[in-house]
Amino acid sequence: MRPEDLALLHVPGSITLHEDLLLVGVARPDLEADAYRGGLWRLPQDGPPVQFTFGDHDSMPRISPDGAWVAFLRANAGDRPQLHVMPTGGGEARPLTDLPLGAGAPVWAPDSRRIAFVARVPEDGRYGTEKEVSAAAEAPRRITGFRYRLDDVGFTLDRRPALYMVDALADVPQPVRLTDGPYDVGSPNWTLDGEHVLVPANRDLDGESLHTDLYAVPAAGGAPILVVHSDGSAGHPVALPGGDVLYLGTAFSGINSVARNTGLYRAPLRIGDGPATGVRLTEEESVDIEPMLPVTVEDGVLVAVRVRGAVELRLVPTGAPETPLEKLPLVLGEQADVKAFTAYDGRVVAVVSTPESPGEVVTPDGTLTDFCGPLAGTRPLQEITAVSADGYPVHGWLALPEGEGPHPVLLNVHGGPFHHHGWGFLDETQVYAAAGYAVVLPNPRGSAGYGQAHGQAVIGAFGTVDTDDVLALLDAALARPECDNERVGVMGGSYGGFMTSWLAAHHGERFKAAWSERAVNAWDSFTGSSDIGWFFTEAYCGPDVEAQRAMSPLYHADRIDLPFAVVHSEEDWRCPVEQAQRMFVALRRNGVPAEFLLFPGEGHELSRSGRPRHRLQRFEAVLEWWSRHLA
Repeated sequence: MRPEDLALLHVPGSITLHEDLLLVGVARPDLEADAYRGGLWRLPQDGPPVQFTFGDHDSMPRISPDGAWVAFLRANAGDRPQLHVMPTGGGEARPLTDLPLGAGAPVWAPDSRRIAFVARVPEDGRYGTEKEVSAAAEAPRRITGFRYRLDDVGFTLDRRPALYMVDALADVPQPVRLTDGPYDVGSPNWTLDGEHVLVPANRDLDGESLHTDLYAVPAAGGAPILVVHSDGSAGHPVALPGGDVLYLGTAFSGINSVARNTGLYRAPLRIGDGPATGVRLTEEESVDIEPMLPVTVEDGVLVAVRVRGAVELRLVPTGAPETPLEKLPLVLGEQADVKAFTAYDGRVVAVVSTPESPGEVVTPDGTLTDFCGPLAGTRPLQEITAVSADGYPVHGWLALPEGEGPHPVLLNVHGGPFHHHGWGFLDETQVYAAAGYAVVLPNPRGSAGYGQAHGQAVIGAFGTVDTDDVLALLDAALARPECDNERVGVMGGSYGGFMTSWLAAHHGERFKAAWSERAVNAWDSFTGSSDIGWFFTEAYCGPDVEAQRAMSPLYHADRIDLPFAVVHSEEDWRCPVEQAQRMFVALRRNGVPAEFLLFPGEGHELSRSGRPRHRLQRFEAVLEWWSRHLA
């Protein structure tokens, strides 16, 4: 895969199914327009996919319970996405919303008429609500709490998400706001009688709380009613016949919310009779569920579970608590990455990514689509294992380019740290392998998908066992004749950028150069500058500032002497640009051949969802850097 092949990535996203009608949204980067395009496609039971809508960017389709209508989001010519509806038999789509900051994904009521959704509501005088007032001319913001901004969104205290409802079949649809207050709501779903909408919201409706509980919001209007008091967080509720509710949640107290496995819970739904507490149906240590809406089927509940680099669709029985991973039957997604899924009347359909494909629509019986087609030069992943310095087993992957080698090697560390490399498509791996590099992808301690204890092993210990694990897997790769142990580079983003900086300082003799992107380099300043720093730093590093600095690459920068690329985005509020600036200045003052590549207008997610041209330019810069230092 070449950098310009980004334009060939036609990626299916959300799917919806009713009887024999299956719809999926498919998006692609448009390099010429520097935007993302896409439409909805219908997948007949026999025959090729047929394009169903033709907007600039249509997504998030949802078929009504009676099968007569499909609601979806449409964003035209760079506008905010707005809710639209059209007959499932075809015809013109009509808009249901025209909100200043756009609308969220639609959720149909049981009556196939009303739709619930979440939308951010701008404060008067901000975000274009007054045509004569530009962003630079707005009044100052008065900030009194920690949670006032969010990466890839911006300031949030003056545009809180609220729950809305709209009558999709009304002659003149008028969205009705159902919540109003200084708290956040998300992932709505209806009760089976259509009288309430279930939403997660901050505990005690206090926008400062890290904890979330489940509330029932009357569709006819009224205050949210607390229905489930969670163990820490709750989201993606699903009401069940018989009066219970399923939801996804994590268990934590205080600010200790990091590296926690997400489980499936079940609780009684007693609206107005006081809050219930849920029973965890999946074992906390072994089962970590992706944040996708659970889907009920005859034999249990379908959830997407992170398992050793895969995201697998598993079946959870609803009768027993704390079911371990090995007792959750695999439905699909072995050695793959489930991106979305749904089911109807016993038929299960999912969007699944593999190392060679960014995603196709599949069933347990086979693949239904070929949206992306064969990408030239994609390379398979090979599992590799190693034993760390303390005897701990380490797992990861190696992607080899064509030819016998020995090939120059790129050690690419993932972000998170509670994330993972895996069996899904990663454009970076394919681009680098096609350019002739062997790519090593480790999942050290701190990663997700190997048990909660594995994820929590780096709390208070950054730069110790995680470093040992990364180097152990690198050594296993370098032991292979295809890999050149004299030409090795290290790179990564976010936590991977941290690890790149750390390895450059402590094991720099092993690498020819480093590419540290959107990195955490200094935990002490991250605490105040990051959107999550106010809790994240202490949760991972503890409250002692000197201990934080000991785990900060910036305070070891005097040990770095190899060529070093500092790469960042101007509007990154997760790992703010000051993290890059401080490291760059320290390195240059020490005489290190450091370069600073700064992308305008981008946030933390540049490499995954940034402007298409910036993604292309980033790839070109990466390859140019390594051609200089690993040639």
